[in-house]
Amino acid sequence: MKNACLILILLLTGFACTKKKIPQDDSLLGLAYYPTTTGKFVIYDVDSTVYNNFPTVTIKNTKYRIKEKMADNFTDNEGKPAIRLERYIKKFNPLKSYDSIPWTIKEVWMVNADKRSIQVSESNVRYTKLIFPVQQNVSWNGNARNTLGEWLYTYDYIDKKETINGNILEKVLSVKQKQFRTFISYENYLEKYAKGVGLVYREITDIYSNNVVQGVPVEGRIETGVIYKQTLVTYGYE
Repeated sequence: MKNACLILILLLTGFACTKKKIPQDDSLLGLAYYPTTTGKFVIYDVDSTVYNNFPTVTIKNTKYRIKEKMADNFTDNEGKPAIRLERYIKKFNPLKSYDSIPWTIKEVWMVNADKRSIQVSESNVRYTKLIFPVQQNVSWNGNARNTLGEWLYTYDYIDKKETINGNILEKVLSVKQKQFRTFISYENYLEKYAKGVGLVYREITDIYSNNVVQGVPVEGRIETGVIYKQTLVTYGYE
């Protein structure tokens, strides 16, 4: 076992085995990638396109703005510390600016944060979003706390400087949740988190086309599916 003393040394010397201490610095563990301070909010632009091929192919594009706010601390039904994550929405109106549209409550999610992981319950389904300590290429089962079946998440890269929607972010990590391509389908699920901010980008691409055309990827002949992008606008405390 890593960091364990050899049994032989213990028998011969009688010295005690000293375990290596886990770093207590939240930034080393990774908690800084998902701050949970009460009052913290993050605002996102959302662009969602849904494709449906019955009876003919139709395309529905929806734009809106989402605000996620860490509202209250409480104890969940497992007796563990949790945070109430309130989600507000502003629907896009081409005749109005977002600033002139009031927020309305959309739903409430739950966050469980400790020094092992970040878990987010989205519409009563709990996903393990991050695990600690953060290490590149480490994988885990994002569905370990639900019944949807194993789904391996992987840290694709860590602490990369990126500009997202005009926001310069010094340290961003990427979680590759799924990436799979065939002649008739393409799935790409990923999330990005920035230190001191939290989630800054989310993409869900899950598209299908049974009409195979030589040299044309499925993106160019979509029949059914969804393309969803959630992008950071701003963040702060209130």
